[in-house]
Amino acid sequence: MSSEPENPSSSTATPPEESGEKISKKAAKKEAAKLEKLRRRQEKEEEASRKTASLSIEEESFSRSYGDVTLNELKSTEDPKAGKWREAVEGKEWTDVRELVEAMEGTEVLIRGRVHTYRHVSSKKGFLIVRQKGSKVQCVVAESKENHVSVDMVKFVRQMNSESFVDVIGYVVLPKDPVTGTTQQVEIQVRKVYCVNSALQMLPLYVEDAARSEADIQAGKPGANQDTRLNFRVIDLRTPANQGIFSIQSWIQIGWRECLLRKGFIEIHSPKLLAGSSEGGSAVFRLDYKGQPACLAQSPQLHKQMAICADFERVFEVGAVYRAEDSFTHRHLCEFIGLDVEMAIHKHYSEIMDLVGELFPFIFNKINENCQKELEAIRKQYPFQPLKFLPKTLKLTFAEGIQMLKEAGVQADPLGDLNTETERKLGELVREKYDTEFYILHRYPSAVRPFYTMPCADDPNYSNSFDVFIRGEEIISGAQRVHDPELLTEQAKRFGIDVETIKTYIDSFRYGAPPHGGFGVGLERVVMLFCGLNNIRKTSLFSRDPLRLAP
Repeated sequence: MSSEPENPSSSTATPPEESGEKISKKAAKKEAAKLEKLRRRQEKEEEASRKTASLSIEEESFSRSYGDVTLNELKSTEDPKAGKWREAVEGKEWTDVRELVEAMEGTEVLIRGRVHTYRHVSSKKGFLIVRQKGSKVQCVVAESKENHVSVDMVKFVRQMNSESFVDVIGYVVLPKDPVTGTTQQVEIQVRKVYCVNSALQMLPLYVEDAARSEADIQAGKPGANQDTRLNFRVIDLRTPANQGIFSIQSWIQIGWRECLLRKGFIEIHSPKLLAGSSEGGSAVFRLDYKGQPACLAQSPQLHKQMAICADFERVFEVGAVYRAEDSFTHRHLCEFIGLDVEMAIHKHYSEIMDLVGELFPFIFNKINENCQKELEAIRKQYPFQPLKFLPKTLKLTFAEGIQMLKEAGVQADPLGDLNTETERKLGELVREKYDTEFYILHRYPSAVRPFYTMPCADDPNYSNSFDVFIRGEEIISGAQRVHDPELLTEQAKRFGIDVETIKTYIDSFRYGAPPHGGFGVGLERVVMLFCGLNNIRKTSLFSRDPLRLAP
C-alpha cells in the first residue's frame, strides 16, 4: 500500500478564516492611526485658525491705537465714528503740556503738540518729545499688550517727521531719574498716538538750530543766521525764546492799557491814510488815494491831538506806524507798533513826564511778576541782565546831559541832537552815577523837534519836550504841543510843510483847544531793550525794513 510524501509545512499552515481575520485587524489598526493623525492635524489647524483669528482681532485692536488722522475727521464732523482718531478722542478734553505735573500721576491725559525729537532705543521702544509752544514733555512709546502698543506702532511713531502735529493719549507717570531736555518733570506712558498733520521730511530751518545760543554756535553746534530766520519766520517763531519775547510783548500792552485805563484814559483808533504827511519830511510812504495824493501815517499825532480838542481829555492808542526812512540799523523799522498817549495838561508839561515815570515802572514790574519763565527762556538763548530802574524815575535836563558828557570828555552840540554813540555814552554815565538804566531827558533844542512842539517860555531855542531812554537807547519822544493855531501855522511853514495839507488839523485849534501834550513809543523797541536784545527784528513778528516786505 503506497502513501504520499508528507508535507513538512502542513502541520503549521493557518486556516484561511484565521488569516483573513489577522489582516483585517492590522488594516483597522492602521486606519485608526491614520484617522488619529488626521484628527490631530485638524485640531492643530483649528487651533492655528483660532489663533490667527484671535491675532487678527488683536492686530485690528492695536492698529486702531495709532495712525494718520483723515482729513474727513478734521472737517469738524459731528460723527463720533468718523475714524479711529475721532473715536479715541470722543469725550476727552485736551490738557496743555505746561499743566502736566507730578500731582497728575496715574491720570490719563490727551495732549496735542509738535514732534520735537524722537530717540530710538529699539524696535520695541522709543522716546518721543512733544512740544506745545515753549513746553515739552517726554512720551514713552513701548510695546505692551496691556496698553495695546504694538511694534508697528513704535515704528509709526519713529517715522513721524519733525514738527508734525500729534495727539497723544496716555498715563502720566513719574520717571525714575530726572528728565533732561524737557520743561515738564513727568512722562506720558503712551497708549495711543495719532498724526494730526505731517510736516515735510526736510525742513528749511529746524527749531533746534534756531534756538541755539551764540555760545552753542561758537562751540560748533549748528545754528541759523538772521536772514534764514526771517525768511522762514513761521518756524523761527516756535523757539522758546521767541515764544517768550512775544508773550512779554503782550504783557507790555496789558500793563499799558491797565495803567492808563485806571487813570481815566480811553483808547482810540486813528486813521492810517492821510492827505499830506503827519510830521513833515520825506520819510513817508506816498500813495494814490482815488486820484488824490496821500501817505501812510508816520504817527497818530495829529488825530490824537484833535481828539483832545474834541474833549476826550485823555486818550491812548496802540496801532501801526509807518516810516519810509532808509535806516539799516539794529533799532529801526519801516513799520512798527506805536504806543501813543495824548492828554490835556493843567499848567506844566512835567505832568506828562510824571505819567511816563509812573507808567513804565508799572509795566516793568508787571513783566517781572508774570513772565519769569518767559524771561528765563529768552535769557537761555540771549543772556542779559535784568533792567535797572528806580521807583521814582530820574529826570535830567538836556543841558545837564550835555554837561555830563562834557565832563566825561565827550563833545556834543548843546543845540543839536544826540547821536547813537552819545546816547549810549550818556546812558553809561547815568547808570554809573544814579544806578538806573531808565531815565527821562527833557528840554530838548527846538531845532531837533517836530513843528507842533511848544517852545520853552524862557528860551525859544529849547522846547517843552523830552525823550526817555532804556539801556542808553531812546524809546520815547514826547512834548507839550502847540495849541495856538497862529503859532502852529508859523512853525509848520518854517518846517517846510504845506499848511493846506494840514488845514483841518490847524483849524481844530481855532474852535477852542486846551493846553495838552503826549508821547509815543515803539513797542518793539521797548521789548528789545528790556530784554537786552541786539536787534529790533527779533521783537517784530514779521519785520518790515528797507529790504524786507515778506513773509
